[in-house]
Amino acid sequence: MIAALLLLALADPPATIDGLPIGGLPRQVLPPKGCAAYLFTIGQTRTLAVMAGADALRIALDGKPLDIARATATGPVAHGLSRDTEYRGTDVTARLTMTIEDRADLAQGAAVPDALLMLERPGKDAVAIPLAGLVGCAA
Repeated sequence: MIAALLLLALADPPATIDGLPIGGLPRQVLPPKGCAAYLFTIGQTRTLAVMAGADALRIALDGKPLDIARATATGPVAHGLSRDTEYRGTDVTARLTMTIEDRADLAQGAAVPDALLMLERPGKDAVAIPLAGLVGCAA
């Protein structure tokens, strides 16, 4: 599974994913410090869709890359990332819930076997996007 997810990260990202307002992200780098979650869609189209760090969430919305600042974080913390995090931008709110599991076969990171991104844009749309992926940490 991990190898398949890494290969997906190398492909050109789609502008939209399964008719949703969110698109794929190009290859992302590890943060200079700390950790980030790299989350892939698990529907019909499998692609890197979310990069979540301790301070911001990166997505491609309506074909444009967008970093949304973290507003709140609750629940257990693993690798500097909370289980439940809300991010707020000018005209979008994103809520990310994820399960982070440490595994012996992953160095400097962890698995994210399931995650859910809720995107809300007042007057436009609200969508729930199931995800899965990995947490990567700077050395």
